[in-house]
Amino acid sequence: MPDTTGDPIAAEIDALAVAALTRELACYPKPGLVSFVDAGSHDDMTAETFMRSIAALDGYFGEMADGGARGAGFADLNRMGRRAEARMFASTGGVNTHRGAVFSLGLLAAAAGWVIAGGGAAAADVCSTVALRWGEAILEAARFSKDASHGAAVRARYGAPGAREEAAAGFPTVLDHALPAFRTARAAGLEINAASVQALFAIVAVLPDNNLLYRGGAAALADAQGQASAFLSSGGMLAPGGFARAVCVHEAFVAERHSPGGAADLLAATLFLAGLEDHGFRT
Repeated sequence: MPDTTGDPIAAEIDALAVAALTRELACYPKPGLVSFVDAGSHDDMTAETFMRSIAALDGYFGEMADGGARGAGFADLNRMGRRAEARMFASTGGVNTHRGAVFSLGLLAAAAGWVIAGGGAAAADVCSTVALRWGEAILEAARFSKDASHGAAVRARYGAPGAREEAAAGFPTVLDHALPAFRTARAAGLEINAASVQALFAIVAVLPDNNLLYRGGAAALADAQGQASAFLSSGGMLAPGGFARAVCVHEAFVAERHSPGGAADLLAATLFLAGLEDHGFRT
């Protein structure tokens, strides 16, 4: 496990990233996704599987933050990510719990290290740093990758963008949809779980989620996006009865075996960036 105790800023970034993963897991109702309440549309993982994975990743995000602060290139960051991914798989017995988060949240932690070293901590600056410093290399690596992931299979079949394209573009789904939904909900007095549910639905409504496409094709994606959009149009968690309606959507996703795993990764990214802005870093 990487040791980030020598750099207090990196250690703080690591703690915020781990907290974001834990809050994403605890969030309920998350349509089709694993939480402490149930396993959603999955029969190969539980909340306990995710907790083992999160424990295995402790320290990784601080390592990435330190690399980002030192100006590391994408190749170096990618090597750190591959090592963390191996620890994740070892902790879960080969189950993919956080591969997307290792990539996306890891890059955001690296960008946070760079931005905070320069005296900032704004979410927009962190996201744009990913695009400006590593975006070209991310897309270049994708062109030569022999990745056999679900995302790669979906990209080949449907031509849909995935986590790499989202990161290379500076996380527009997070900045334009999820963070505003989360902040609006919090400003209206909703507690973190309810605001997280609202942010997740905002992501599902617009994201071409590779996991939905892999499991059920274009029809599954359209159905999931339609249900999420309808929930938001009704006021979502801001409206009376929002929690009960979210539970109904969750149950419908489980019945159809929908699982928006890509959206879950971006919810964790959203919670990390919100925590980063609220932290009040001093360098």
